[in-house]
Amino acid sequence: LAIASHVAGDVSSFVYLMNEKAQLLGMNNTVFVNPSGLEENDGSANTSTVYDMAILTKYAMKNEHYRRIVSTEDIIVKSSLKTYKWFNKNKLLSSYEYCTGGKTGFTKKARRTLVTTATKDEMSLIVVTFNDGNDFDDHKKLYEKYFSNYEVMKVLKKGDKYGSSTYLGSDFN
Repeated sequence: LAIASHVAGDVSSFVYLMNEKAQLLGMNNTVFVNPSGLEENDGSANTSTVYDMAILTKYAMKNEHYRRIVSTEDIIVKSSLKTYKWFNKNKLLSSYEYCTGGKTGFTKKARRTLVTTATKDEMSLIVVTFNDGNDFDDHKKLYEKYFSNYEVMKVLKKGDKYGSSTYLGSDFN
């Protein structure tokens, strides 16, 4: 019992930090109740919007370990007792050449959820859908639409003067 309450305390502390980070990132319509994303036995669940999940994904994609995990199609892990093979359920990783990662999900309330990222010609996009039974096709169509209708343009170059005394430390696209 002492171990269970210690773990529960650690989980609630972690959830507190998750909500704190969400606020710092500007995820104003998100409330986390657990780290799993699944509904609790009492019916409570994390709540969010597609916009907030895009903010979170943009932040997460800055992390090298996260990028490696969400872009891995499959992996084999061997222990001394057993060999495990896991497959990423994000079908776009194998069917859409510009897909760089993503996360699938399903809950009774949100139904099918999908967050994906793609990069083409230096343009990186994020698509998020909730309750979309045709999510993989819809993501691909949205990527194709925006990759063909927009292009990356250099607005200011590193070292360009901005205002009377400010200099950019990096390019601004």
